[in-house]
Amino acid sequence: MDKLQLKGAWNETKGKIKQAYGDLTDDDLVREEGKDDELLGKLQKKTGKGRDELVKWINSL
Repeated sequence: MDKLQLKGAWNETKGKIKQAYGDLTDDDLVREEGKDDELLGKLQKKTGKGRDELVKWINSL
């Protein structure tokens, strides 16, 4: 999954979350997106694998 596809999937997920929980703001969701980036960074550091490889692995779980 390339970066554009990942971003599209995230935007779709954000829309669904906002529909289910209308009191969440874009700021709340951007904060969570940052946490995802932080997690991927930590996984990259620990495993030595690339971001795309880790995203594929996570999606396969």
